[in-house]
Amino acid sequence: MIGTLLQRGPKLNNVICKILGTRSMSGMTKYLVEEDNFAFLRDLGLQRVNNGVYNGEWVAGTASKVQSIDPASGRVIAEVATGSEQDLERCLTAGVAAYQEWKKIPAPLRGDVIRQIGDELRKYREPLGKLVALEMGKILPEGVGEVQEFVDICDYAVGLSRMFGGAIFPSERPQHTILEKWNPLGLVGVISAFNFPCAVFGWNAAIALTVGNTVLWKGAPSTSLVSVATTKIVTDVIKRNKLPPIVTLCQGGEDVGKRMVSDERIRLMSFTGSTAVGRTVGIEMQRRFGRCLLELGGNNALIINEDAPQEMALDAAFFGCIGTAGQRCTTTRRLIIHAKLYDSFIAKLVKRYASLLKRVGHPLDSATLYGPVHNQQAVDNYLQTVQEAVALGGKIECGGKVIDRAGFFVEPTIISNLPHNAPVVKRETFAPIVYVFKASNLQEAISWNNEVDQGLSSSLFTNNIQSAFEWLGESGSDCGIVNINTSPSGAEIGGAFGGEKHTGGGRESGSDAWKQYARRSTITVNHSTDLPLAQGIVFE
Repeated sequence: MIGTLLQRGPKLNNVICKILGTRSMSGMTKYLVEEDNFAFLRDLGLQRVNNGVYNGEWVAGTASKVQSIDPASGRVIAEVATGSEQDLERCLTAGVAAYQEWKKIPAPLRGDVIRQIGDELRKYREPLGKLVALEMGKILPEGVGEVQEFVDICDYAVGLSRMFGGAIFPSERPQHTILEKWNPLGLVGVISAFNFPCAVFGWNAAIALTVGNTVLWKGAPSTSLVSVATTKIVTDVIKRNKLPPIVTLCQGGEDVGKRMVSDERIRLMSFTGSTAVGRTVGIEMQRRFGRCLLELGGNNALIINEDAPQEMALDAAFFGCIGTAGQRCTTTRRLIIHAKLYDSFIAKLVKRYASLLKRVGHPLDSATLYGPVHNQQAVDNYLQTVQEAVALGGKIECGGKVIDRAGFFVEPTIISNLPHNAPVVKRETFAPIVYVFKASNLQEAISWNNEVDQGLSSSLFTNNIQSAFEWLGESGSDCGIVNINTSPSGAEIGGAFGGEKHTGGGRESGSDAWKQYARRSTITVNHSTDLPLAQGIVFE
């Protein structure tokens, strides 16, 4: 019957295709990039199959073609032809050669190129933000906000291009001056994760380029379209300025990542991902005396003190636990609540969670407040963790199940009744699961905050100035990000972003994080006619 109908003309054929939801006239599965509802993908220069390697020119990678999946529907968005080690070699060669020219350009002029990149990103903020939401799974405001972070760090870098520099120190020797100068490193490698497929590259690239380095990027394979679209925007600006490929891209698999880490032409490797892989990266970079910037796991706690502003704390907990469906490195994974507030706070939070289920949907739907996790592996990890927590005596206050709909949706989950140091609690699970605990005082809460291996983000809600400064001090939080009366989740670009312990110790974005992308020279200038030695040494 359908075979007969398909012979009656293209209009009827399209109707049947729409009913079936999967096939085009050619018999090929129709990808989202080919549908009218997703025209913004074509505005970004994407098509059914996309080149995944940029070495000064866009080329099809010689490794496998990777299908990019919409986690909210399970449908294929488009494909990317990913790169091999041979493709990577061409990117390495191009990046090293480009550095020889780029480093000689005055820093303020480099800053002007970064300004142009920021302006170009502004033009594409909405379509690129939609792509981030579609391919990663975060809701649309978060997707657009991620692109805005890249724009903001470009603005920051423009100012930095006229400000970064060394210092002058007094010398103990007469008519001597001690100077400090910062010079670029060379080629910087960036391996970014799926959960922030645009912003993490932006944090690194804007600062590294401003200081005078070139950048080679490998984004997460499952968000390859964001990598391709973002690189197109950046490299269009570079070409307009008649510059060499100061940014290159090689979307690829584990072999490409390993080669980047081991190749001595990459002077600094910025890696964002799991602690297990980050440990391997750190060991290899140390073996060859390269630099590494590691942004790894987080197991972040929000402490609600007895004197906390409770409604603010409730808002912070709600967003911190379920934002990006629990897939931020700064997601709140532990709520440590004073015993006097515990019962009422949990009751209010459970009520918020119940109302959230009415706002589950596709990330591109403006009504959606809670989207999918990224893939089936994330669903499996979620289920295994819930099962383990229950086996250890945990009580599910709400959630704990897969949501019955297309895509990879799970219920946001609150688990109580576990010891604060249970193995499942001390391990980060990249899913919308939060464990809640009852603390008797602030000192106990701080000790629980600090007992996990990770040390990324943390927050205390209090109206007591003594408690606030205890939290900030040497006996307080041991994390890289220490907040008061705001969520642990998220950060502004003005401050250095990163954490301690198994989080890796790296810092990206603002403050003086730029120093990690440069080498320091201490210079002594003798502007006298004598040659006195330091420390008063006389050698004759």
